[in-house]
Amino acid sequence: MQTINATTDRGWDHAPAEDFLLAPPNPADRIACRIDPRDLRRLNLYAVLTAAGIAPWPGDREAIEKLSALPDSVHEALHHWLSSGR
Repeated sequence: MQTINATTDRGWDHAPAEDFLLAPPNPADRIACRIDPRDLRRLNLYAVLTAAGIAPWPGDREAIEKLSALPDSVHEALHHWLSSGR
């Protein structure tokens, strides 16, 4: 019976003794991406509703879209109202 050594058969000089963490990504290497403020408000609204234990129904999408078009000051009030009940 032939013994196969995976570390030499794959060309590795040595096998790692244990797992290791990857280095954090370099912020300079990130892809420039801007999220539309309306989309960001919509995502934040879903997050706040979920954190408050309120699951939006499928028919609520139109209301959430319309709320997302409102200014940031309205969203700050919504976030305050929804998070103060916890």
